[in-house]
Amino acid sequence: MTRRVIQLLIGLFLYGIGIALIVRAAIGVAPWDVLAQGIDNHTHLGFGLITILLSGVVLLLWIPIRQKPGAGTLLNALLVGPSADVGLWLIPADLDLWARILLFAAGLLLIAVATGLYIGAHFGPGPRDGLMTGLHQRTGWKIWIVRTGIEVMVLGIGWVLGGNVGIGTVLFAVLIGPLCQRTIPFFAVHRPAAVSPVPGPDAERVAG
Repeated sequence: MTRRVIQLLIGLFLYGIGIALIVRAAIGVAPWDVLAQGIDNHTHLGFGLITILLSGVVLLLWIPIRQKPGAGTLLNALLVGPSADVGLWLIPADLDLWARILLFAAGLLLIAVATGLYIGAHFGPGPRDGLMTGLHQRTGWKIWIVRTGIEVMVLGIGWVLGGNVGIGTVLFAVLIGPLCQRTIPFFAVHRPAAVSPVPGPDAERVAG
């Protein structure tokens, strides 16, 4: 249990830092982060706070689809945003292109590792994971249809609001899934009669 808790907290913290690296790279961010950026452009509440608020809204959507959050779900909603703010505070903006490309690559790899850590701790899915799997269970639609529909809708709203859509957005969508497919089993804590978690949008953000 101690290892699982530590792994969960480290994973969530690193997830936020990974998001910050990709945001500072400024070559395009994951769909949910595009939405957070777009909302921040108009409200100036701060990227981290908006990330928390979006997680809260997503959790409210769990109610009609009868999803139940775990401890990891709630901690995901509360901790990823502040850790992203820490990263944004530490990492300078307006770097040269070569440096921003390195930031993006580092952020992508860090998010994959962080995903493996927090999902592998078996404390429940992230808010966006649960929304996808819950809709899949309630509607019978295929996972990829549900995920694609959610991501496209979120990306479209974020883009209209002025979020950063670019080549990084495409690269994230293409690469995060294969990377997480490696990290999730690698960091999974093996428990008797444990049920393997189903990776979703947070595992492929793009967290969340």
